[in-house]
Amino acid sequence: MKLFIQTLGCAMNERDSAHMIAELQEKKQYTLTDNAKDADLILINTCSVREKPEKKLFSEIGQFAKEKKPGAKIGICGCTASHLGEEIIKKAPSVDFVLGARNVSKITEVLERPKAVEVDIDYDDSTYVFASSQDMGIKAHLNISIGCDKKCSYCIVPFTRGKEISIPTDLLVNEAKKLVANGVKELLLLGQNVNHYGVRFSTPHKKTNFTELLATLSEIDGLYRIRFTSPHPLHMDDGFLEEFARNPKIAKGIHIPLQSGSSQILKMMKRGYDKQWYLDRIAKLKSLLPNVGIGTDIIVGFPTESEQDFEDTMEVLSIVEFDTLYSFVYSPRPHTSAYNYDKSMLVPQEMAKERLSRLQNLHKQILQKKAQKEIGSIYEVLIENHRDDEGQTWSEGRSSQNKLIKILGRKCSIGSIIQVKVTHNDGGGLYGEFVRELSLEQALQANVYIKCINGSD
Repeated sequence: MKLFIQTLGCAMNERDSAHMIAELQEKKQYTLTDNAKDADLILINTCSVREKPEKKLFSEIGQFAKEKKPGAKIGICGCTASHLGEEIIKKAPSVDFVLGARNVSKITEVLERPKAVEVDIDYDDSTYVFASSQDMGIKAHLNISIGCDKKCSYCIVPFTRGKEISIPTDLLVNEAKKLVANGVKELLLLGQNVNHYGVRFSTPHKKTNFTELLATLSEIDGLYRIRFTSPHPLHMDDGFLEEFARNPKIAKGIHIPLQSGSSQILKMMKRGYDKQWYLDRIAKLKSLLPNVGIGTDIIVGFPTESEQDFEDTMEVLSIVEFDTLYSFVYSPRPHTSAYNYDKSMLVPQEMAKERLSRLQNLHKQILQKKAQKEIGSIYEVLIENHRDDEGQTWSEGRSSQNKLIKILGRKCSIGSIIQVKVTHNDGGGLYGEFVRELSLEQALQANVYIKCINGSD
């Protein structure tokens, strides 16, 4: 039996897909295929954060229905499944079952029930132990919580993934140890608000928080790096920032969603912080770790956004100089409070698109300026990929600060830790030369960022 799976959306969806693949491999003996025409089961793991992917879903279902072999099943999973439920089967009779984002552990069950619809956002599988993936690799995702308690006025996630529940610490430690024993060197901790960890468990559990979880996981022998996404600015207290800065196993790149630089728009978004709070947290972080890598999310054209509101966002972008930026025009989503705003409050699409273009152009300029300053710097890079064919030899990986760096003329082993000296940039991308390979022990003892001065370390 062959399985084809298409994953849309965030890292949480990627982890959900990995869970479903592992469950189907172990309990139903499926093998993966990258050709939907060969598959006995086609899964689409959907995203509903923005409107466009949701609208595209039904055309994709129709295409898969035409291409699939006789007897093959189609399952729709993820956030759009949670949102639309049985409406999906009504609109697309070729779909065999619908499985919501909060019901991933039921994948083998719904497979056997014709036209099954499981979309209960109150379902709790926080203590369910999923089957282990057959292909670990050097990087792995680890869910630390499910659901979200925030009520951001633009976000549909609480209505597709339910209330927030943290996964017990002992289960996380056991899973992390298993992953590391199978060759994983970098863990990405996942949650809608990771630094809200520990607020609610569904079973008896000692009081804890995200900072303590980071310290606990960092004690695992053989683990090189811990990343996480996404922390909420409101819960970035000094204790968390200090642990982030001092712990050598925590990668020094962090994604901190801004959404808007306007305090008035942030209030309407129900984010719980204002422009000054955000900039204060950034200032504190940079005082502890000047060379930290920072990414963010920004929504342009939220209802009532004025030119001044947008300029406030541009100002924050100029001050922080984000290393990565995910930026979008506001997309109204059902069930959210912003969905019911009067049409007069909406920003015209052409104006919103023009602002998005200005924002992205400014960010490109910032990246080019920052990339030029990187020349001569030395980073530790965890090698993720290499190539040695057709006369081209190179390796690439990410630094602790999440900078992607390509090493030309050298084929390094995947999973190796390499010190790289940045030699040039191309369009903001960094290129460097091999300095030396480090053992795990050497890498953890070394500084996470070394400025090259006068050609010497």
